[in-house]
This record gives sequence, structure tokens and C-alpha cells, in this order.
Amino acid sequence: MAKTMTSSYRRISDHFEPDLVEDPVEQRKRRGHLEQIDYTVFAANQAVMSKTIHHVTIEDFQNLALSASKARGAWVDAAMSAARSRSPLSEQEVQRLTHLRSAYDELCEAYEAMRRMVERGYLRFQAGVPKRD
Repeated sequence: MAKTMTSSYRRISDHFEPDLVEDPVEQRKRRGHLEQIDYTVFAANQAVMSKTIHHVTIEDFQNLALSASKARGAWVDAAMSAARSRSPLSEQEVQRLTHLRSAYDELCEAYEAMRRMVERGYLRFQAGVPKRD
């Protein structure tokens, strides 16, 4: 399995990678099938994204980055406030920290997903001011 590092999350590719030594004709046939599968997935993703999100701009990336930054700040600020009290955290404080961390994690994942969608061609990046559809 191939492992790639994205942000602070480790992603593991679960694509089948045969260790078999097989006939070159069969290998080419399998590669052809896999390319067909990959293209089908690409086309499906592109069709869905073009109907839902349409396109993104640098401002969209900036807004998502700012939201993630604010969420991280709120999470760390709450943790520091709790630590200053020098008393054990209540269940409610732990739940609040969990909620704030989760919000930060989700925004970071959304940023990574949006970037991957542009990188893979599922989503169109439009330079400049976005046109309203």
C-alpha cells in the first residue's frame, strides 16, 4: 500500500498492487481496465463538482484558510484558558475543546479536498473575481 502525507493526516492508498509476474499482454489489458476505471471516476467527480460548486477562486481558498485559522485560534485559546485554571477539566470543557478541534480539523480537510479537486481537474479554478452563476 502506498502512503502519502497530506497536511498532518496520513492517507493510505488501498489500490490493488499485484506482485505477480504475468504475461505482458495480460498486464497491458489490466492497465487498460484500470485506466478506464480511473477515467470513469474522474468524469463522475468532474460532473458532480461542475453542478454543485462550479468553480473556485483564490478568494475561496483565502476564505477557507482564514476560517481554519480562526478555528485553530479558538481551539488553542480555549485550551490555554482551561490550562490556566490549573484544575482538572470538566466534561463540558473537554466537549468544548473536542468541538473546537473538530471544527478546525474539518475546515483543514475541506481545504485539502478543494485543493485536490482543483489539482485533479474536478473543479475549475477561476482567476480573479468570481462570476455569479
